[in-house]
Amino acid sequence: MPGAKKRVGVLISGRGSNMASLIDAAQRPDYPAEIAVVVSNRPGAGGLARAEAAGIRTAVVDHKLFPDRASFDAALGQAFDAAGADLICLAGFMRILTDGFVQGRLGRMLNIHPSLLPSFKGLHPHRQALDAGVRIHGCTVHFVVPELDSGPIIAQAAVAVLPEDTDDALGARVLAEEHRLYPLGLELVAGGQARLEGGRTVFSDPGRTALGLA
Repeated sequence: MPGAKKRVGVLISGRGSNMASLIDAAQRPDYPAEIAVVVSNRPGAGGLARAEAAGIRTAVVDHKLFPDRASFDAALGQAFDAAGADLICLAGFMRILTDGFVQGRLGRMLNIHPSLLPSFKGLHPHRQALDAGVRIHGCTVHFVVPELDSGPIIAQAAVAVLPEDTDDALGARVLAEEHRLYPLGLELVAGGQARLEGGRTVFSDPGRTALGLA
């Protein structure tokens, strides 16, 4: 693929299973992004060891060591800047970022949420879906904006909700789709095929987005 690969910083709080899917995808020679750094707000996050095993730079910015969210976010920004990150992917990051941090990176920060947004924002989306009685559930890659789980959508994948589903069973099928979808969403943005413009996601090749559908 022509042009320099985008350098990506991944922000995690836990085991980093979506981070691992991005690392695997970035090993493809034709993939338009490389994982430059993995940053965690938790020193014991399992994803740090997984990243180090893949030879990727890691950093810990422990939120407990900062007096407020703004100073924590400033330290996060320094960690990503030090690695030369062009894009940031949130992958199971369990803190709310300040509006200033997000605004300064509009169009350059992605998240994956385990629901078909705009439905079931926030915590426990699988339980929300089961309680609502929906027949289709899924996951969404979107640009990050200050409002939680409200950014313009880049890609989505759907799964059927089965009569016998529990939170765990439904969540496992959605997670499998997350691992497929997040690398696609990052590929679209890093490759210049999807961008944030005027509060919407604009695609250079609208047909390419069909690959986001399960």
